[in-house]
Amino acid sequence: MTWRGGPKAFYAQGRLKPGQMNKSERAYASHLERMKNAGMILWYRFEALKLRLADNTFYTPDFAVLAADMVIECHEVKGFWMDDAKAKIKIAAEMYPFRFKAFKAEAQKRGGGYIVEDFSGIPSEALDDQCPALSKRDIAELPF
Repeated sequence: MTWRGGPKAFYAQGRLKPGQMNKSERAYASHLERMKNAGMILWYRFEALKLRLADNTFYTPDFAVLAADMVIECHEVKGFWMDDAKAKIKIAAEMYPFRFKAFKAEAQKRGGGYIVEDFSGIPSEALDDQCPALSKRDIAELPF
């Protein structure tokens, strides 16, 4: 398969500067704010961590999140995976004592919310017991 214009053709406006959120990240930040107001998380920050994976190789998760159980989570917001992003999150999950999760927005016609991919090696049953899945609609209907 040949890409017309090369891989950069997939970026409508090019890459954003560090510290600037794209549309998906802004939507996810709103989601995190509702979770914070509901007491499901205690804190979050955009691009707050920069993890060294090797010499001259770093991974910066989209969001650092402090979960209600006092565990730091690294959240990655993706429309689709490109380059070496998936390899970096897997390597970081092996090296650092954080939970690593990727979130992809689900279409509204499929109920909204997020599809979650966990890279932490924690059995999903344990995660389900601690933080049940909520759709955007569930969180939007919270009384705050």
